[in-house]
Amino acid sequence: MTLPTTYTPSELEQKWYKIWEQQGHFKPQSNPAISDKQNVFSIALPPPNVTGSLHMGHGFNNTIMDTLTRYHRMMGHNTLWQPGTDHAGIATQMVVERQLGLQGISRHDLGREKFIDKVWAWKEQSGNNITRQIRRLGSSVDWSRERFTMDDGLSQAVKEVFVQLYDEGLIYRGKRLVNWDCKLKTAISDLEVENRDEKGFMYHVRYPFAAGQTDANGASLDGKYMHIATTRPETILADGCLAVHPDDSRYTHILGKMVHVPLTDRVIPVLADPYPDPEFGTGCVKITPAHDFNDYEVGERQNIEIINLMNLDGTMNENCPPAYQGLDRFDARKKIIADLETHGFLEKVEPHELKRPYGDRSGTVIEPLLTDQWYVAIETLAKPAIEAVQNGDIQFVPQQYTNMYMAWMRDIQDWCISRQLWWGHRIPAWYDDNGNVYVGRDESEVRAKYSLADTPLRQDDDVLDTWFSSALWTFSTLDWTGQTSFDDYGDALQTFHPTSVLVTGFDIIFFWVARMIMMTMHFIKDKDGKPQVPFKTVYVHGLVRDSQGQKMSKSKGNVLDPIDLIDGIDLENLVNKRTQGLMNPKEADNIAKQTRQEFPDGIPAFGTDALRFTYASLASTGRDINFDLKRIEGYRNFCNKIWNATRFVLMNCIDKDGNPQNIDKSANPKLWQLPEHWIISRLNATINDIHEHMSQYRFDLMSQTIYEFIWNEYCDWYVELAKSSLNASEQDGTVSDERKAQIRYVLLFVLEMAMKMTHPIMPYLTEEIWQTITPLLGKTGKSIMLSTYPKCDDSKINEQAESDMAWLQSLIGAVRNIRGEMKLGNAVRLPVLIQGASYEQKASLVRIDNQFKTLAKVDSLTIVKTGEEVPLSSSGMVGQMKVLVPMKGLIDPTAELNRLNKVRDKLQTQADAINKKLSNDNFIAKAPANVVEAERAKLSELQGQLAEVEKQVGALSSL
Repeated sequence: MTLPTTYTPSELEQKWYKIWEQQGHFKPQSNPAISDKQNVFSIALPPPNVTGSLHMGHGFNNTIMDTLTRYHRMMGHNTLWQPGTDHAGIATQMVVERQLGLQGISRHDLGREKFIDKVWAWKEQSGNNITRQIRRLGSSVDWSRERFTMDDGLSQAVKEVFVQLYDEGLIYRGKRLVNWDCKLKTAISDLEVENRDEKGFMYHVRYPFAAGQTDANGASLDGKYMHIATTRPETILADGCLAVHPDDSRYTHILGKMVHVPLTDRVIPVLADPYPDPEFGTGCVKITPAHDFNDYEVGERQNIEIINLMNLDGTMNENCPPAYQGLDRFDARKKIIADLETHGFLEKVEPHELKRPYGDRSGTVIEPLLTDQWYVAIETLAKPAIEAVQNGDIQFVPQQYTNMYMAWMRDIQDWCISRQLWWGHRIPAWYDDNGNVYVGRDESEVRAKYSLADTPLRQDDDVLDTWFSSALWTFSTLDWTGQTSFDDYGDALQTFHPTSVLVTGFDIIFFWVARMIMMTMHFIKDKDGKPQVPFKTVYVHGLVRDSQGQKMSKSKGNVLDPIDLIDGIDLENLVNKRTQGLMNPKEADNIAKQTRQEFPDGIPAFGTDALRFTYASLASTGRDINFDLKRIEGYRNFCNKIWNATRFVLMNCIDKDGNPQNIDKSANPKLWQLPEHWIISRLNATINDIHEHMSQYRFDLMSQTIYEFIWNEYCDWYVELAKSSLNASEQDGTVSDERKAQIRYVLLFVLEMAMKMTHPIMPYLTEEIWQTITPLLGKTGKSIMLSTYPKCDDSKINEQAESDMAWLQSLIGAVRNIRGEMKLGNAVRLPVLIQGASYEQKASLVRIDNQFKTLAKVDSLTIVKTGEEVPLSSSGMVGQMKVLVPMKGLIDPTAELNRLNKVRDKLQTQADAINKKLSNDNFIAKAPANVVEAERAKLSELQGQLAEVEKQVGALSSL
């Protein structure tokens, strides 16, 4: 029942997490009293990639989720936090291919099966690193239920969903435009595209009219041309038409006329379409359906020819003139620009600011490319997902993200779900030699389903988009493998679905959140057969930025690793970590220099609890958070404050032999005085506030409320008041043994309640202290996380006690200010006079007399009448009441006179200088009126200060 002198978070973290996990405290509680669906809380961990390591965003959202989970567990809810990881198709395949590349091997050298074996081996060896790091954050997930998007159960769920959607006509294969990564040779999602601001060029190109044409007015078009501007001249070779706005009067006379495509023998029409902006440039645009998403839509509307210029590796294909075939797209661009100029088609080239799309993993420019892919026909799935948010079945916190969700959903496009990779869920589709497609869960099912007997079949080489499997996350992790009715679901799905809340960032509301809603509502039904939502609330948090509000990125050298903040890291290791992998030596040098300036001593170990409390304190709904090390340092000090306060409490509750002293095991308000009534009142009011903040997902307000209560009210006030009472000698009879026993009870009880309130945010420190102090209260329990979260007892909220205490704090503050002004140490006990007190205030002074004298270190307290002559005093105001401390006997009159004379001389010198300036007619005439007025005001202020000093000098001289 003791604590070490020093708070060492690493020791607590290693000890307690192991105990919690081994004893199964993270699992749902099998208590019949909480089996009711209304008493269930469940949450699914957004599955991190197995390739990844923790970043600040993980630390932030894990803190939010664990705070919710621990709070609801302590509220008596049957609680499940479902963990798992994502196979992260592209990212994982890239890692393993890079490893093979170092050995001079490609995946094609190994073949598909052996390559997949290599990926699985790597995943088992090091791909689970992030789950180890999640443990370091104290996350109380049920590890016994950990899932992986490619384990057997989830893979079965993926096949079921694909086959059922295909059979319903909601999955189809088609040739459409996609984001194509020429390095990885696969389609990628919009989320995997990084648009970078760059300086490029705008190429102005002439398209000559075909010979022998006249415009609508009969004028010849020979020798004339249309003029367009493009940033991608290599795509000119695939143009299908030129487009102008139907209302653009400049071009109505040439609509339908044909122009030559430069450098080719093709001619294309000039067509009217709403897409071009008449106010931008010439108002005429080239339309290249196979290489631009907007152009593709125009091409479909206008039914124009679609020409694909590129191979899958970004080289120019056989649809180009021979001079460009086989060239890399950027080499082809250079040659095409030169040829346009040579043939007189290039009018001019201008610098141009543009956004260029890059693959976030390959780092290469992304091409819109026409390829055969698998799609989900999304409109049917989107309708109920829109209605679920409209009718409040799903609510966004903060509410503003509802609008973002609705905007995306109402303009939704069919979803490309195929990827040209080997690692992932292979598409359950087979082809015969004629290219006919057959879909089934496996080949044997396909043969039986389509009566194919011995027909040669080959399975589709593509895999599914990672988001396809993660869209099933809330129900596939709860053991769904294709069951079609509620009665057939297992216990986990029946009990914990729909989940209570999803914690996520705004950047994946469409890519993940919306798709989970669509898939879940299509496949999961409640006991009445109605579609279930995947979660009831979506809590959307912002991004974690650095202290200057900049996005954290390796290239900026401002990335913080939450594990480094927990464990600490020395300067050189931090420099090496930040510069590792940077290919640009100059960039690496700059980041190294920046790091040495910012962290000259490295990063100290702050511990998990301080980090988590920092995250919670910054979690204002929906806003990005600027992470400053000064904040986490402050909350590390908060941990120390709690630790040291607990040690004080224990020293006053345990004797020198380690045995408990006289401690009551229950409350006896008859023995309470103001401090006890006040702290119990504040405790219950604080509990009430915390429940309110949690209901609104205001973790910032929750943490602020906890901080204020523990540091300011419990430690700085009640502990100090209790200390004076417990230190009172038994002989003087001021504090009885019975009262001391009750004070010790209140000290321990409030500390226990404070630890319970704080536990969801700071699990380790609170567990250690709870385990240490509860035996002194005669309590037992396996863990604080299984104890009951405090509930507010309104009957214990005492407005009179809080009013008296607030007044007491003001009085003590006034005396402390006077003590500081008079430069009197705390050892000097002061006489205090109170003047101007009302009848009610005089009654309050009687109630708080002992506490006031103890904390303010006051020797005597005297009430004097308003207007009554008082000795020379230093004073302060508490409302309309004056607090005075007589100077006589507390200061050396001679020393104080010397000090005041110096102050008077300084003030007089300043006043004389201003007087001289104001007596100068030249200054008065030339200086602006406001300057003259300011000088006069300053002189008046100095004269007032001189008069006050003269008064004090006169009073001191009479002592």
